[in-house]
Amino acid sequence: MTNKEAFELAKRYMPGGVSSPVRAFKSVGAEPIVVNRGFGAFIEDIEGKHYIDYMLSFGPLILGHRNEIVVSKIMEALDKGNSFGITNLYEIELSELIVKSSKVIDKVRFVSSGTEAVMSAIRLARGITNKPYIIKFDGCYHGFSDSVLVGAGSGVATLGIPGTPGIPKEFASFTIVLDYNDEEALEEAFSKYKNQIAAVLVEPVAGNMGVVLPKESWLNKLRTITKENDALLIFDEVITGFRLALGGAAEYFGIEPDIVCYGKIIGGGMPIGAYGAKNHIMEKIAPEGPIYQAGTLSGNPISVASGIAVLKTLSSDISIYDRLSELRAYFTYNISQMLSDKGIAHKINEISSMFTIFFTDKEVIDFKSAKTSDTNMFGKFFRNALQEGVLMPPSQFEAWFLSTAHTKDIIDKSLEKLQKAIDLL
Repeated sequence: MTNKEAFELAKRYMPGGVSSPVRAFKSVGAEPIVVNRGFGAFIEDIEGKHYIDYMLSFGPLILGHRNEIVVSKIMEALDKGNSFGITNLYEIELSELIVKSSKVIDKVRFVSSGTEAVMSAIRLARGITNKPYIIKFDGCYHGFSDSVLVGAGSGVATLGIPGTPGIPKEFASFTIVLDYNDEEALEEAFSKYKNQIAAVLVEPVAGNMGVVLPKESWLNKLRTITKENDALLIFDEVITGFRLALGGAAEYFGIEPDIVCYGKIIGGGMPIGAYGAKNHIMEKIAPEGPIYQAGTLSGNPISVASGIAVLKTLSSDISIYDRLSELRAYFTYNISQMLSDKGIAHKINEISSMFTIFFTDKEVIDFKSAKTSDTNMFGKFFRNALQEGVLMPPSQFEAWFLSTAHTKDIIDKSLEKLQKAIDLL
């Protein structure tokens, strides 16, 4: 069966043939591939073609595909059972690893996705502060729950409007949407909604608008203004947690948020999410406190066992982060040189082991500037690279990721392939 035939079959039984929209490759004008297997830094489609993978399941696979340590731990857990609905030892072990690695939280609660983690964190913040409003930032993606799937309105500190049919405007009316990195708008929002803001929710590095980095004073400003106004600061570290550093963005930037949301890497590619905070916050969650949150498959033994293998590997060799960062810098420098030689305007936003290429001559500091990127050029680049055997995220506003399975030889091979892709632009 070909990729095209398989995808046509998928469309008969799944909306758009996918379980998540970006997988349809619509924004890049490409025919989707259907995966057969992954190994190391590669995936193989059902036609037997190999691709060097820089999507890595959108970030969780920091050790690469089918890492032996991870697979072994999953099989060990599976041999004991795949679901219990009550506390298991793997769950306890992973919670300890997260708390000891983070240094800014005392306890963690597991859920089954990043969406659930953020949704639960918002409820917790509102329940503690007894305030209705939250602030989020245009272009920051925090899952698909009703409170956060909103876009920015016009003007400063306007209320969000629903980003999709099916969300009543009343649900979104308590979400204030501002521009990322805009300190003036932030101050105006806290002035306009004085004593009504429960929390500021932010991706400390905005991975879902294309690795948009915080300005030097931005995260400090968020920390200061929330403290001054008795609001909570929520870091959505579903992407950056254990990706930028062992302690995530909180450690990397030296900022202590009130609540941290995790996902992706803490499950090593298995479905998982979590949120954590200091004891005085976490004690408000049921069964210790009145704020309810639950989940039948939360703390699933297979997911948490996978996470244990990943986090133990990372914590046993912290130099992994420096090696990945150096490899990323080498990779992006050479990509930039090739694009410059071709006379193609571009900016590469990068940090640690993640980056995004924008086809623009403007600095990318928020979602508005990110949208100046030439998406048609990106689509051509994606299709050319895919043809050469390099897989990047099928969206201009997603991040490329590196893993420990990506060696310098693999990077050099990727550069050869990308040179051909760029030559055809």
